[in-house]
Amino acid sequence: MSDNRLLKVGVVGTVIAAVCCFTPLLVVVLGALGLSALVVVLDYILLPVLALFIALTVYALWKRKRAPSN
Repeated sequence: MSDNRLLKVGVVGTVIAAVCCFTPLLVVVLGALGLSALVVVLDYILLPVLALFIALTVYALWKRKRAPSN
């Protein structure tokens, strides 16, 4: 995977996970779908996913910085 694509995936994933973590977006969507019982486990899923995408973004930036410029 190229550095640019890795960075894009990391940033987009971070933004989506952050929006879902810090707004009641998923609570409303799950409630509308009748899956409100899943709201209990959202913190156990979203926070690790957010951490994973932040780590992916940092890795992509680090890899881009270390790559020799042509």
